[in-house]
Amino acid sequence: MGVATIKDIARATGLGLATISKYLNGGSVRPANKAAIEAAIAEHRYTVNVHARGLKTKRSLTIGAVIPELDNVFIATIMSSVTDVLRRAGYGLLICSCRSDEGQERGAVRFLMGKSVDGIISMPTSQDGSHLREALDAGLVAVLIDRNVNALRSQASAVLVDNVAASAQATQALLDAGHTRIGIIVGPTGVFTSQQRLLGYHQAHMQSGLMPDPHLMVYGNYTLQGGRDAALELARAGATALFATNYEMTLGAIIALNELGVRIPEQMSFVGFDNMQLSEVIRPRLTIVTQPLREIGEQAARILLDRLSPSPPKEPACVILPAHLSPGESIAPPQKQATGGA
Repeated sequence: MGVATIKDIARATGLGLATISKYLNGGSVRPANKAAIEAAIAEHRYTVNVHARGLKTKRSLTIGAVIPELDNVFIATIMSSVTDVLRRAGYGLLICSCRSDEGQERGAVRFLMGKSVDGIISMPTSQDGSHLREALDAGLVAVLIDRNVNALRSQASAVLVDNVAASAQATQALLDAGHTRIGIIVGPTGVFTSQQRLLGYHQAHMQSGLMPDPHLMVYGNYTLQGGRDAALELARAGATALFATNYEMTLGAIIALNELGVRIPEQMSFVGFDNMQLSEVIRPRLTIVTQPLREIGEQAARILLDRLSPSPPKEPACVILPAHLSPGESIAPPQKQATGGA
């Protein structure tokens, strides 16, 4: 049996070459068609001829990614999704972690340029986007994920989440339960997502006619230890509810409350972020903000592939995806907390 071709997949599925090509290049097809194509690919052991495509397109068929951390559930899930889309299109992904250091971030971009990558996906640590300037000036395609950079809006595409609305919704759920002393644990100062989530927290308070106490806004640096330390500080400050704005800080805050012997929601209401599995494991089940992690990665990869196509879009795209508040059992009125009510 010879090497399978895209025509073999077309014959096996009864689908047109355009539909199969769209799927292989990261595009969205009907679920039934997707299942048929994947079954045919497995049966015929079809693989994209990367070498031949590279010679034809004069590309390396390699994409670079520069991320703040590797040991982060949010980032790992997104990168997994990016990899899935790129692999179907015959591209490889080279990932560099900069440890949230701007100098390492610039070095990572230069390293990827030296590897002749065709494009770069970046979750920027730099607030001014300077790490990508050289790559963009050299004609590389760039897509930002999670964090936007004003200076790059005319050159780089972006896939973002509506963090303002998500944070406002989470805060409003606590306000609706009667809380007026809501502690928020946000990420590093100056980071786009931190600013957006803090803005949503402020907006919900202002719309309820309240001025948030600055002592109830603590920066946790998107780490487990940062979440733990911030929760301890907020408990001392008299918060009756906590809102942790990423997965690691959510876990750290839960650890802190366990150390203090504080019961959720009887003594502290709680809203977490990002990880539905965590909400199912912890009892009571957490109310949690869920982001469309796989969709973020898929959109970023598809936009990048579109920008690399023979007829790329003229303008960079900016996609803003919604996040959702998934209700649990971790919110109670403060009066119940005071009495330890059933």
